[in-house]
Amino acid sequence: MSEPTNQSDGSERRRSARVLIEIGVIAQGANAEGRAFGEKTKTVAVNAHGALIRLAQDIRAGELITLTHCLTEEQQTCRVVYAGPNEGIGRPVGVEFLKPAPQFWRIAFPPRDWIPLEEEISASQPRFS
Repeated sequence: MSEPTNQSDGSERRRSARVLIEIGVIAQGANAEGRAFGEKTKTVAVNAHGALIRLAQDIRAGELITLTHCLTEEQQTCRVVYAGPNEGIGRPVGVEFLKPAPQFWRIAFPPRDWIPLEEEISASQPRFS
């Protein structure tokens, strides 16, 4: 009997906190057929190391694309680490920056011990039986 393989199921620890936010970006690269594309889209989630975006393009894991931040026009080269099936609203595509870029999104990421305000308030409220 063979040893089980170490497969990524999403349960591994992330390198930085994810923030669900829509930020306009332009994705440029080559699709699965090798044709160049440029597509304006929005992020679904971001972190200090990359993002989850949706693309109409058929793209594969391992491909390199360039993301351009629509507000700042800053660019980052990214590696596609996940390309899901087309869900009618585009395919989810996970990308990671080739070089660290913690300021690319222009947002502050919450610290590891961050507690949402609602939980903090409810924890400090006296409980009545």
